[in-house]
Amino acid sequence: MFDTQTAPDPTTTRRNAAPVLTVRDLSLWYGDKQALRDVSFDLFANEILAFIGPSGCGKSTALKCLNRMHDGTRDVRIDGRIEMEGQDIHAPDVDPPVHRRRFGWVAQKPNPFPSSIWENVAYGARIHGLTRSKAEMAQHVETCLRRAGLWDEVKDVLHSKVGTDLSGGQQQRLCIARALATQPDVLLMDEPTGSIDPVATALIEDLMVELKQDHAVVIITHSMAEARRIADRVAYFHLGRLLEVAPTEMLFTMPQTPEARAFVEGRTG
Repeated sequence: MFDTQTAPDPTTTRRNAAPVLTVRDLSLWYGDKQALRDVSFDLFANEILAFIGPSGCGKSTALKCLNRMHDGTRDVRIDGRIEMEGQDIHAPDVDPPVHRRRFGWVAQKPNPFPSSIWENVAYGARIHGLTRSKAEMAQHVETCLRRAGLWDEVKDVLHSKVGTDLSGGQQQRLCIARALATQPDVLLMDEPTGSIDPVATALIEDLMVELKQDHAVVIITHSMAEARRIADRVAYFHLGRLLEVAPTEMLFTMPQTPEARAFVEGRTG
């Protein structure tokens, strides 16, 4: 197997920094079915890492391991180690809800709450006690909506319009604002442009590039063009294994495994 940790990386500043997340020898079973096999990679601050690979290859399963979304799922068994800033995320003293707060989650299909635009963004900040007054909450909601590129479109209907009444692209940006509301370190995005139109896709892609200035971003995408446009590094999954992780142009122009080469050339997938 290609060494996923030693591929040359021109972003030397990132490589010299300590990773936000370190995943080593991660394996996962659903009952008797093994879905992940010895997956290892690092995630660095201020980067977009794209997971690519055929459907059913383990991308979403691996993504959900990072914020412990498999906790409580029946018959799931996990081996290996995931560290966040040097701490084992499964250590007894790690509170799972507190750990999950460090992650923002954006799904493929926009899923805003059936409540006001304001409440969609304010909810997470309120339950985590991130603001101390109505004025602070108002500023926080505005900041999150501005960062999601949505403020100017909804500022006059914050309390009167329900999130589910927005267009598909607006709904997805509202979900991003909601994810930002808990002030996460890492954004996890499972095909965030998979169900919206090309214009909205371009807005979301530009937004992700902006957001990496303050966050690490992991995105699953089935669009090779999208991965090439926005990702700093790309991780190729195949049958539950992570076969390659490398700088984007390197993986697309010089893949090290025949499986990755066939995939990026469109011969499998």
